[in-house]
Amino acid sequence: MFDGCCNLCSGIVDFLVKHDKKKQFSFVPLQSQQGQQLVEQYKLPVDVDSVIFISGEMVFIESDAAIEIAMLLPFPWKTARVFIFVPRAVRNRIYRFIAARRFRWWGRRQSCRVV
Repeated sequence: MFDGCCNLCSGIVDFLVKHDKKKQFSFVPLQSQQGQQLVEQYKLPVDVDSVIFISGEMVFIESDAAIEIAMLLPFPWKTARVFIFVPRAVRNRIYRFIAARRFRWWGRRQSCRVV
């Protein structure tokens, strides 16, 4: 799941669609009805605005989600797994720093993306 109004997030979705040769990902905007159902189903905070990666019954957010997603991509993207050795608190602080500025740096869509 991703923020469908975020240009950065939508750009990352485009990147993943291009590099997901095995077609293993599907995408749901957080703002969609299906996104809200998944938030409820997995008991996520209703104000969550992070990327959320769901694999089976496992739910990953923030930097954990980014690393898990990268590990499913082909080389060289899967080498991002080395960041798992950086403490989660540090990774998430960097993630939140970028997330807090994403609209200022990359802009916001007038309407949310539907995938």
